[in-house]
Order: sequence, then C-alpha cells, then structure tokens
Amino acid sequence: MIKVAPSILSADYVNLQKDIEMVDRAGAEVLHIDVMDGAFVPAISYGPGWVKAIRPITKMVLDVHMMVQNPERYVEDFAKAGADIIGVHVEATPHIHRALQMIKNAGATPEVVINPGTPVAMIEPVLDMVGQVLIMTVNPGFGGQKFLPSSVDKIAELNAIKEKKGYNFDIEIDGGVNNETVVDCAKAGATVAVAGSYVFNADDPAAQVQALKDATK
Repeated sequence: MIKVAPSILSADYVNLQKDIEMVDRAGAEVLHIDVMDGAFVPAISYGPGWVKAIRPITKMVLDVHMMVQNPERYVEDFAKAGADIIGVHVEATPHIHRALQMIKNAGATPEVVINPGTPVAMIEPVLDMVGQVLIMTVNPGFGGQKFLPSSVDKIAELNAIKEKKGYNFDIEIDGGVNNETVVDCAKAGATVAVAGSYVFNADDPAAQVQALKDATK
C-alpha cells in the first residue's frame, strides 16, 4: 500500500489548518509542501515561515519540495523551520552532491528530484546519499496537470537500480496522480504518492486519500 502525501498547493489557504488536520485524520503519512521561486518554475509559493507555522499542528512528515534555483541558499532555513525531508532538483544546482550533504548536515532527510525530461542516469552518482527520490510525473510548477505515462518506465528503471544496489530510499511520484495512474506507478516501485488537486479539489478529500491506498493494496 502506497503512502499518501497530499500537496497543500491545492489546499484552501484561508482554512489551511482545517485541511491539514482533515488529511491527517484520513491517514495521510506525509504532507507535501511545494516551494517555488518564480525563476526555476514560473509560480511563486511558500517560504520557511509556512513550514514553521505548519509544524506544530501535525505529526505528519513534512516533505519540502524546493523548486528553486540554487536551493543551497534555503536548506538551513527550511530545516530549522521543521522540514523532515528536503528535496532539491538535480537541474537546479551545479552542486547536487553538496546540496544533499547540506540537507543531511542540517538534520533533514535528503531527497533528489528529477524532471520528466531528465534521465535517471543523472542522479545515479548520488543515490547512495538520499532517503527519497522524487520523480516528477508532470512538468513542475503547476497543479492539475495530466500524468505523463512515460514516467512509469522511469520509476521501474530507478527501482531496478535500488534493488540491485541494495538502497532503501523511497520513490515518490508527483503530478497527475489519481486512483488510476497510481496503480502502475506502485507496481513499478513507487512508494509515496503526492496528490494535490485529486485530494483537495474533491468533495470528500479524506475519501480520496483512502482511494489511493485502496488502489495500491
């Protein structure tokens, strides 16, 4: 059964605590927090202050996905704010090894992220450093996009390396995730599913969390 990580990018910002507590009660294990700088991706979202405000209201794992250029600038601030996992894009820094080291040294779990157009080979040299790999199953920056089917092969390729090398990182997927697209991803090796609009735009978000779990039993 896959772990579910609702993305607050699609939550009700005015009633954010209510939405977070709702998916927490529904059994979601992780809360996904998309950080966007308006440069690496077109949109702008949250800073460390949001994470600091969220930390006291939930025991869910806080997974901060940094879609920012030169993410090293913000690692320490997000770790201090309470992030459990900090994800950095291999495309966003020429020093991915250093960035992951910084995350670990700051006390958080390092996560490396790759875009749809980036091959798994680009992150092989750092897979021994991470606790999670995030495979973007849409192009990053906006919610509500359609899942890219080619992502399933990439998940399977990454999972094969994981098994061959004996690594134990989670494989997370993000983008266009619903109770149908998650099935093949889980079969290919995905262990965590980020879901934004599928959860928070529904009449019953808690039921959507359960639907993802039921689909991957």
